[in-house]
Amino acid sequence: MDETLTMLFVFVGATGFLAPIVFICLHVLRPFFFIPVPVMCIVGGILFGSVFGTLYSLIGLTALSIVFYIMYKKMPTTFKKLILLKEKWLGNKVNFTIGQIAILRLIPFINFHLLSLCIIETTRNFREYVKGSIFTNVSVALFYTVFGQFIREFSTSIIIMILLALTLLFYLLREKQVIIKWDVFFKTKTEKSFL
Repeated sequence: MDETLTMLFVFVGATGFLAPIVFICLHVLRPFFFIPVPVMCIVGGILFGSVFGTLYSLIGLTALSIVFYIMYKKMPTTFKKLILLKEKWLGNKVNFTIGQIAILRLIPFINFHLLSLCIIETTRNFREYVKGSIFTNVSVALFYTVFGQFIREFSTSIIIMILLALTLLFYLLREKQVIIKWDVFFKTKTEKSFL
């Protein structure tokens, strides 16, 4: 991770006054280079400071979310594997709230695009999707840009306490109702009656 951080720092720093544009473009291209979101946000904090690093990371992550939405709507069959992965890990009846997705974005090993898929399923149109993406991206951009350099110095017990606090927040922000579609409810009932 230190090598990736150093390479990104040198590459973006060498671009001069185009550094913010290059940094935002790197956020959009990040999945192709397998660079984690926290690493990009930490680099933004080091290069541009907390305020501009957070702003550029937010713009880059939101642009990546919009590109994901467009690709998902244009090529839905290509994303079947991601949908199957979501159903395998989370089930097909789980509905996350935007607040829960914002908390899940803070956990580095959860796939960014899997959470973008959850936002697509939660929202009704493109405008709501963009609002939800911005809201969920603010937390990750701010947290890793401002606190990213300190996270590496945390002890294991502090990291465990932070994860437990995030788990508690995730539980408190859950959706309080479960919606089962009419045909799914009666299909399940009739299948049970034949047994």
